[in-house]
Amino acid sequence: MTDLTAWIPPQLPPRTPIRGRYVTLEPLGREHAADLFAAYAEDGGAMWDYLPAGPHKDLGSYIGWLDAARLGWDPLHYAVRMADGRLGGTLSLMRIDPRAGSAETGWLTFAPRLQRTREATEAVYRLMEWSFDAGYRRFEWKCHAANLPSRRAAQRFGMSFEGVFRQAGVVKGGNRDTAWYAAIDLEWPALKAAFETWLDPANFDGAGRQKQSLADLTRPVLAAVDPLVG
Repeated sequence: MTDLTAWIPPQLPPRTPIRGRYVTLEPLGREHAADLFAAYAEDGGAMWDYLPAGPHKDLGSYIGWLDAARLGWDPLHYAVRMADGRLGGTLSLMRIDPRAGSAETGWLTFAPRLQRTREATEAVYRLMEWSFDAGYRRFEWKCHAANLPSRRAAQRFGMSFEGVFRQAGVVKGGNRDTAWYAAIDLEWPALKAAFETWLDPANFDGAGRQKQSLADLTRPVLAAVDPLVG
């Protein structure tokens, strides 16, 4: 058993921006509402399929949800400011448990303009980086087991598969089995190096194509692989 007698539980996250190379994570505010709603309109609401809220039929409905979300500390929601200054979506730090040293990222709503970009990867990376740098021991990702793109993303980000909790919830009138993933502090130095290598401008050619994939860089760190992802 690991001796944690000298371990000090980390602090709760502050409501301040987190800045990266390509993105800034801004604590969610009402000033973000119109731009985010416009971004979400790009895919007709599909990104909300596996979430308990949304899609929102109009801006007023979205502001109602945002006002409730932005005032809470758990989840702590961030708007993703892209390199070109536009907003691309939101994500959150949630189930924050300093006593256990664990936190989860969730409520990822990435508009098409943000999906499959360096900014999208860095947004998740910066939340992981903040969490481990602050002293958290475990960073979690959970998703609807039917959401295969989310399962692929979790493994690509270097989070090891921990199983499926059957009938873990009811979402929008349907059953939710929940797939669990996590990275731990002992894995973080290798994962951080993988993210930094992938995000380095030298990893992309003149057309923006990656030279090394993040999945290849993080795979050696995985303690277990999702059988549906491979």
